[in-house]
Amino acid sequence: MPTGQADFAAVVATVRALYGEGFIPLHRPVFEGRERQYLVDCIDSNFVSSVGARVGEFEERVAAFTGARFAVATVNGTAALHMALHLAGVGPGDEVITQALTFVATCNAVRYCGAQPVFVDVDRDSLGLGPQALRRFLEAHAQRRGGECYNRLTGRRLAACVPMHTFGHPCRIKEIVALCDEYGIPVVEDAAESLGSWVGDRHTGTFGRLGTLSFNGNKVITTGGGGMILTDDEGLALRARHVTTTAKQPHAYEYVHDEVGYNYRLPNLNAALGCAQMERLSEMLAAKREVAGAYARMCEARGLSFVAEREAGRANYWLNALVLDSSAERDAFLEYTNAQGVMTRPVWRLMHRLEMFKDCQHDGLDNARWLEDQVVNLPSSVPDGALPGVAGAE
Repeated sequence: MPTGQADFAAVVATVRALYGEGFIPLHRPVFEGRERQYLVDCIDSNFVSSVGARVGEFEERVAAFTGARFAVATVNGTAALHMALHLAGVGPGDEVITQALTFVATCNAVRYCGAQPVFVDVDRDSLGLGPQALRRFLEAHAQRRGGECYNRLTGRRLAACVPMHTFGHPCRIKEIVALCDEYGIPVVEDAAESLGSWVGDRHTGTFGRLGTLSFNGNKVITTGGGGMILTDDEGLALRARHVTTTAKQPHAYEYVHDEVGYNYRLPNLNAALGCAQMERLSEMLAAKREVAGAYARMCEARGLSFVAEREAGRANYWLNALVLDSSAERDAFLEYTNAQGVMTRPVWRLMHRLEMFKDCQHDGLDNARWLEDQVVNLPSSVPDGALPGVAGAE
């Protein structure tokens, strides 16, 4: 049934019930814990850059929460993904299988390695890379040679696969990893949006050879900027720390760098924010599920299609989403809600429609095109007053 203005008004009313009057952003950070205290402590210590105790503490907290053996903090999520691809062996002239329905950072990181994205379609329910579409692509184009996999069409090596957990909804990552294992293709998970999302008892970002998180200002928790590389491989973790710290060999005073490195380590100031945010993560996730529940109930009452978590996964509901009936209804919804001071947005423009990726191979992307035309995001912040107070916090 076509969505009408009464339905749009019901969405706005639900947003107002959650967040009050005034302009409502899509997602804002929440600093209601010990952030100020930890920042002052960090400044007083004089350790504000990438050498500082809070960096290691933040890594330990994230590793413990996700269940990854190792976590390596970086300046942002894009840098984390770039390094994860670099560590997985992606290099100039290679190809990386990924999805066109993603934020541009996914494909930018591929290009930083000198590689070319190849776009495979997503599933409509998870919004993430589809195992069936991936199998069809590999059966049609993949060829094993000498322990590695090549694209018959282009002759390039298929060096990695990067599925993305869109809006915090876990994709069918187990099936993707199993399929890539058949073809000898390492999986690097783009879990930038899915801190607090699980498949069974396993956190997203821990299924592939490496995974990455983002702590940008609009994520569930933030360090201002910030990202994290996750891995269970100790050798990869040690190399990640080395390469992201300009590949400098440890020495009391000599400057010896043994390869081209990157100045990608997270500063201590940012890590201090992250430590305070991690203390509230479980409460933030619970509050965000309450928001998702309010939207789901409204949608059920109005006959609207809410993007809900699948039975096989637990989503963090980073960004809540509706599926409308057409691109015309999407545009009408966006115009109406934003005019009411409620920030909503469409999904990203598909990557193959951007100038720099327009020549990349793809499989038709039927589901991705359908979602691009019909999905909108709703305000998804933790509401004011939703978190309990923290003793000793200013």
